[in-house]
Amino acid sequence: MASAWVTDVLGHPFEQLTLELGEDAEGPVVATLVRLLPRGIRAVTGPLRDVDVLYVHGWSDYFFQTGLARFWTGLGARFFALDLRKYGRSLRPGQAPGYVASLDDYDTDIAAALAAVGGPGRRLVLMGHSTGGLTLALWASRHPDAASALVLNSPWLELQTGAIGRQAIAPLIAARARWDPLGVHPVVDLGFYTRAQRELGTLPDAPAGWRPERGFPTHPGWLAAVVRGHAQVAAGVETGCPTLVLLSRASTSPLQWSASMTSTDSVLVVDDIARAATRLGADVGIRRVDGAIHDVFLSAPPARAAAYAALRSWLTGGALPR
Repeated sequence: MASAWVTDVLGHPFEQLTLELGEDAEGPVVATLVRLLPRGIRAVTGPLRDVDVLYVHGWSDYFFQTGLARFWTGLGARFFALDLRKYGRSLRPGQAPGYVASLDDYDTDIAAALAAVGGPGRRLVLMGHSTGGLTLALWASRHPDAASALVLNSPWLELQTGAIGRQAIAPLIAARARWDPLGVHPVVDLGFYTRAQRELGTLPDAPAGWRPERGFPTHPGWLAAVVRGHAQVAAGVETGCPTLVLLSRASTSPLQWSASMTSTDSVLVVDDIARAATRLGADVGIRRVDGAIHDVFLSAPPARAAAYAALRSWLTGGALPR
């Protein structure tokens, strides 16, 4: 069930819609849909005027990338972003931020969002960042023919230990998830990715609790869900649509601050992600962006411009089916 569209925290012309998803052990559960609609001549003449975009954020995050939204509406598309349950606009008091026991749980959030988007005869483009990229890749594989295209911004397709390390520790992760799903892991995020964005001037002014400097606490049940998703990708999935993966060219270890963190991915091992991306289906393009950070669209201006140029070229160059 959805409420009415109201002005979003980003201000006019952004609007938000609360999607009621029932209740779980922590109380009422909601997701939140944010939209920006194309205006003027672009709405009727833009090359993507028949496209709806649904964007899903990553771990310990929410939607705030106004420049990304305006990129899409500049091409005539209708842009929608989903703050998943227990994130950002959808986080309610008493909830474990970001917690789910299965990535499949987000099927309900996505279904509610797509019902609110509506629009017969329109093409759907899914776009996901980091954990949102993993979630949408798996969703697309379970919903063949639902999307016309999939765009993944540094998707978290493999654990930072690599495939061999993941396989070795997966049984331990699964065992703890069974007896202590909401236990708390030690904090391993030292805040360097946040610092990199601050130095680049791309760090959002987030409402309290929406995007903590060192991320949300992680829990065994959630980590087990992510690792199961990684195993699914490693075994091979089929997204069923043209898929573009955008990545930095290089990674930097997150254990000690380095100036290179402002021009590399300090969250994921991008070479492992690039390899994993080849398991997403028959039509996958991989673009490595020099100087990009983990969210390629929050990088320094040259890398950001290169990422947008690569995305525009892919979208308008025939990759997106009619």
